[in-house]
Amino acid sequence: MTETRSALIVDDERDIRELLVLTLGRMGLRTDTAATLAEARAQLASRHYDFCLTDMRLPDGSGIELVAEISQKHPNTPVAMITAFGRVETAVEALKAGAFDFVSKPVDLNVLRGLVKHALDLGERRRSGSAGADALATRLIGTSPAIQALKQTIAKVARSQAPVYIAGESGVGKELVARTIHEQGPRAAGPFVPVNCGAIPAELMESEFFGHKKGSFTGAHADKPGLFQAADGGTLFLDEVAELPLPMQVKLLRAIQEKSVRPVGANTEVPVDVRILSATHKNLSALVAEGRFRHDLYYRINVIELHVPPLRERGEDLPALADAILRRLALAQGRPAPALTPEALTTLRNYPFPGNVRELENVLERALALADGDRIEASDLHLPERAPAVPATAAAPAPRPAVPVLPDPRTADPRDSLTTALPSYIEEIERNAILQALEDNRYNKTKAAAQLGITFRALRYKLKKLGID
Repeated sequence: MTETRSALIVDDERDIRELLVLTLGRMGLRTDTAATLAEARAQLASRHYDFCLTDMRLPDGSGIELVAEISQKHPNTPVAMITAFGRVETAVEALKAGAFDFVSKPVDLNVLRGLVKHALDLGERRRSGSAGADALATRLIGTSPAIQALKQTIAKVARSQAPVYIAGESGVGKELVARTIHEQGPRAAGPFVPVNCGAIPAELMESEFFGHKKGSFTGAHADKPGLFQAADGGTLFLDEVAELPLPMQVKLLRAIQEKSVRPVGANTEVPVDVRILSATHKNLSALVAEGRFRHDLYYRINVIELHVPPLRERGEDLPALADAILRRLALAQGRPAPALTPEALTTLRNYPFPGNVRELENVLERALALADGDRIEASDLHLPERAPAVPATAAAPAPRPAVPVLPDPRTADPRDSLTTALPSYIEEIERNAILQALEDNRYNKTKAAAQLGITFRALRYKLKKLGID
């Protein structure tokens, strides 16, 4: 026989308590109530609850106090906060204190039911052990202090619904961290929808995020759900969130706060139930100070900040990472995985990897193609003799490729001349500048052209001329 799950409702308004008791009772929960902090503490001390819902304002204190106490003394009891409508600061404060989630007054019962369901699902996952540390270890490879601390933090934040901001340099694995948070949390059965905010044209953003109705604009031949609707019941991962234009930031903030979206051309809003995870390699707080990112959206998505360490700060993880990458690549090619020689491993350890794990994957994939036999030598790695300077922070600009040097007329072949060397020299400068601009803008050609100060048509001509695909 299945044990009836229980909930504690803490609110000093009798009508609200009765409404919540009725709603949760219809979901099959046995409910107890408390009107004060003191009553709630007594109830929690006498029995276990699978879920707790508390108001912010109580006669003898703040609900924040209760949230913090439950998080510390009853960590297996998810607690949600009832906040006043529009009080983003209060909601953020509750999430930082350890609240699983929050719901605004007047309470939307559909939103509440979804919240309770996620909280109970999390309890089931904990009891079944499906959200254990072993599952995390299979995704994030390494035993260094930096990666171990990251795993522990992920295990904690996965238990809540709080928005998480994932900071780190390009190539460190921010999306992998986001997927791990999703898979270890109560929304694991729901969709995980990643979106690169820098890859969506500004004029299409509202339609892409919120959907549109048929006939709402030229080309809208049918109703189309947006990314929020696609992620309903799961997680929406906003990668490169710093690329959002300011007008879209306002609309995104409202969607997150109100938990509803209005499709383009629609007269009514559609409720959505998503957890927001976001990431960027840029320094978001610096962008806020410069007025390029809204401070209210920043505080809303940055309830919990997670820093993913660069590869150079966890060098002891490199052998295990390299081995795992080589095994995966070799399996895809249907061949045995080669081993790195000690010299090759030393070469990798001495390289700073400005591109982090993504660059390591590229280096090993190339080495796998070039290596003879079952061993990868140092010469197979083809690393730059002098690596580009590694940016000091995530906000620093990407390193520029080295500029080629003209032949020295004192040592050059007499058949060579400045006339033949100069065009290739200029061409190489152009190539490096274009490749860097494309990389900076995640291969968005329109943005790359703007960065270079040329037209899109001119960039397209240069790409063709230089043979850049």
